[in-house]
Amino acid sequence: MNSNARDIPSIDQTILIAGAGGFIGGHLVADLLRRGYTRLRAVDIKPFGEWYQRSPQVDNRVLDLQSLGNCTESVNGCDVVYNLAADMGGMGFIENNKALCMLSVLINTHLLMAAKEVGAQRFFYASSACVYAGYKQKETDNPGLREEDAYPADPEDGYGWEKLFSERMCRHFREDFGIETRVARFHNVYGPHGTFDGGREKAPAAICRKVIHSKMADSDSIEVWGDGKQTRSFMYIDDCLEGIHRIMESEVRDPINLGSDEMVSINELVEIVERIQGRTLERRHNLDAPKGVRGRSSDNARISDLLGWAPSISLRDGMARTYAWIEEQMLAGKKSL
Repeated sequence: MNSNARDIPSIDQTILIAGAGGFIGGHLVADLLRRGYTRLRAVDIKPFGEWYQRSPQVDNRVLDLQSLGNCTESVNGCDVVYNLAADMGGMGFIENNKALCMLSVLINTHLLMAAKEVGAQRFFYASSACVYAGYKQKETDNPGLREEDAYPADPEDGYGWEKLFSERMCRHFREDFGIETRVARFHNVYGPHGTFDGGREKAPAAICRKVIHSKMADSDSIEVWGDGKQTRSFMYIDDCLEGIHRIMESEVRDPINLGSDEMVSINELVEIVERIQGRTLERRHNLDAPKGVRGRSSDNARISDLLGWAPSISLRDGMARTYAWIEEQMLAGKKSL
């Protein structure tokens, strides 16, 4: 352990990024490198060939972090831990793989145990808006979910319960063992270098793929899950990364929203992508497809008040960048890893 380590992540500290082969984790490793951090350890269960991004100058390891032994190996010598590792995907995956989502509790539990054992100083946990109570999300006109709306508990079955439990685990490891934990509730992160097909993709990438495919197939229609009136807010990856750093370096110990408050319906999201492409398509609404809650958006009052910041990249700009990357992949005949 570096004797000069401080609580706040610094250049001379050794940092573990768990889930580094995933979408957000890969972006986080690249962003830390850009910020001058060099002592990075990146771990993921996926073979290297399936990582979304991999930086050769980093200590990259393939390990299953559901195992306590692998977590101990990963955390050994590290001052700071970022846990973004989870078995998850878009609503189609979450609703049909509840047990797999719940098993991610082993990752966070074992990482916390390992962090306690080696004396790691700060621990970041990537939670989710899926922790919020379902009874607060029954209307499309959602005023924005405040952090206190997670209780009384009624989270997304499976994935949401795992996230809520792991948040509490972080709290009690801080209170009982002195590990400074930070928890961010992500709201629908999207952007380039992510999943856009195969069943784990989220709505922004899925809609980009469908609209691009309609043009490639000379079709004038796309399928939309549900009636399209369900509402969400979507956060571009660059805002997510900036928010992670600000939260990690702060003294905000309670879970805090990290998401855009620019709420749109799924139909409006389709319209944004149509305008990017310059076409108007017929929507075929699949009312039997997974739809999730009726309305969900981030209330950013707390992050604005405590950190003087909130996500700012507009959905139109972020979707344009995401669309361009997915189109490039599809025209080259590539699929998600």
